[in-house]
Amino acid sequence: MDIFSNSVLPKSRITTMDAELEFAIQPNTTGKQLFDQVVKTVGLREVWFFGLQYSDRKGYITWLKHNKRVTQQDVKKENPLQFKFRVKFFPEDVSEELIQEITQKLFFLQVKEAILNDDNYCPPETAVLLASYAVQAKYADYSQDSHRPGYLGSERLLPQRVLEQHKLTKEQWEERIQKWHMEHTGLLREDAMMEYLKIAQDLEMYGVNYFQIKNKKIQLCIQVISAFDPKLSPKIGFPWSEIRNISFTDKKFVIKPIDKRAPNFEFYAPRLRINKRILLLCMGNHELYMRRRKPDTIEVQQMKAQAREERHHKQMERALLESEKRRREQAERDRERTEREKRELMERLRQIEEQTHKAQKELEEQTRRALELEQERRRASDEAQRLDRERQAAEEAKAALAQQAADQKKTHEQLAAELAEFTAKIALLEDAKRKKEDEASEWQHKALSAQDDLEKTREELKTALAPRTELEIMYSVKAGVKRLLKNSNNIIIRTVTESFLSLLPSCVQTLSSDLEAARDHSKRTHNDLLHAENVRAGRDKYKTLRQIRQGNTKQRIDEFESM
Repeated sequence: MDIFSNSVLPKSRITTMDAELEFAIQPNTTGKQLFDQVVKTVGLREVWFFGLQYSDRKGYITWLKHNKRVTQQDVKKENPLQFKFRVKFFPEDVSEELIQEITQKLFFLQVKEAILNDDNYCPPETAVLLASYAVQAKYADYSQDSHRPGYLGSERLLPQRVLEQHKLTKEQWEERIQKWHMEHTGLLREDAMMEYLKIAQDLEMYGVNYFQIKNKKIQLCIQVISAFDPKLSPKIGFPWSEIRNISFTDKKFVIKPIDKRAPNFEFYAPRLRINKRILLLCMGNHELYMRRRKPDTIEVQQMKAQAREERHHKQMERALLESEKRRREQAERDRERTEREKRELMERLRQIEEQTHKAQKELEEQTRRALELEQERRRASDEAQRLDRERQAAEEAKAALAQQAADQKKTHEQLAAELAEFTAKIALLEDAKRKKEDEASEWQHKALSAQDDLEKTREELKTALAPRTELEIMYSVKAGVKRLLKNSNNIIIRTVTESFLSLLPSCVQTLSSDLEAARDHSKRTHNDLLHAENVRAGRDKYKTLRQIRQGNTKQRIDEFESM
């Protein structure tokens, strides 16, 4: 019977990893019709990986069946009905099988949530590396200007288990994640999500469903059915190529191998509904297993071609944006350099003006001193001429006296005395004249020296005034800008930065060494111990899968029975 009467039509609320949708539920709406509405709304074409998940009336997580009406299934009686649009089946290789960007995004969000919730065990060093890819997917390239300290403060990037096991502050975690975020420069957002998934798919619990059967656990893996005891440590496995048929009767689950000499692989689940879930998951995984080994359908080929075209288009757009960004950055650098050169030239002009002003002052001072020296020279010359006139007058007086003496026949003593007096006076005047002439000569020399200094100063001033005017400087600056802008057109567009996934082991080793000093070993969980033992023994996910499939089917079934 329907869980709702026809008079009350319920709605359905579908929660995807990044949105919430609501659809009306008609009495005859099937699970496939509701599923098709969801995938059409989100634009998803790789529908074979996904399903609608819900909690039944007993609280068990199950998947909505496509071939039954929604209202006839064991969904909790509430309005609206609650569903989650989730990944149901996982690919063997995400880089080869996930085509659409929306598919990759939904996988990325779900796997990230499983890691952060610790549903998918992830060692601390790998968790830090994955966090850096998640940051690249959200924030794109690291920028010192826009990504200030604390830009990851509100982000949930690491499992709580990892935070509790290390004595590091929030800032120290951010510093480590930021360091690796900087390493991803040039990586597109969608490529960062894909790199995240490439690393995550190698985790032991990726794509694994655990079911309790008696005292053992069964893992439905992507490629094999494996028995685990304990988690993270598979003991035996059965690849799909060895399985002929899968069925169950009540609580008994039976896997029939292709090898008829081997007995059936049987186990018991605590509830019938558990066996139903196991069978549905087995059928879906086996269908994907067969699908991968067949040529791509026309639809898949078209999707891959469209994805390649869209990726190429995005790469071209990215290259153009990067080119334009570099061109603008170069133009900005050129503008800053031009402004700097302008400031330097203006400063040089100011210094030249100061030097010119100083030279003009010195010239004025030297001109003033030259005038003073010229005046002193003239005074000395005038004084020398005056003394010369007095000397001549004295000589004339001497001659006159001599004549008078001769005429008047003065006494010899008087004449001798007067003559001696005038002679002494003449000697003094000649001595004074000589001194004045020497002084005039000295002033003349100083004047000539001052004149030479004045000429040199004029030459220096002429040289100082030789640089270009501010207007000429501005024309030169503009010409330099045009030249630099012209050269900026020769920028070569760089290709997208290559992924460094090949360096993953060294990255993880570096992070492990960095975190070891801050690790609190007393807070390690059981899964931490199991992972550490696997690492110590040199085991990884794929090596273990190869190991547990060694031998024939019968030997592995016998081993399971003896567990």
